[in-house]
Amino acid sequence: MNSKEISKNWFNKWENGDFYSLPITENFEHVSPFGIIKSKKDYINLVESNKDKFLNYQFNILDEVYTENKSCIRYTAIQNDFKLDVSEWHYIKNGLIEKVVAYYHIGEIKEDRKLK
Repeated sequence: MNSKEISKNWFNKWENGDFYSLPITENFEHVSPFGIIKSKKDYINLVESNKDKFLNYQFNILDEVYTENKSCIRYTAIQNDFKLDVSEWHYIKNGLIEKVVAYYHIGEIKEDRKLK
């Protein structure tokens, strides 16, 4: 599989709630505003404990860039009336995603950081 097929498979697994079959390595690392998760086992355990926050999303893909071992996807994740705009990098090794770096805003802007 090429990087596009692997990343598409990632989103397909999420939309179908099949997180046990995500195309990730055993030493998978997920980096996001919530922190860093290091290992497939820890990532799957986190999802399992928080299914209401991770599952039942649809993904509206807005932009995609693919190279031999990397994917960058900009999308809107939609769960009921909740929407989250995300840019995500997938780093691929031996046909599996070894690392995801996700960028998104998770809260309100502090008053002193707002533009005037």
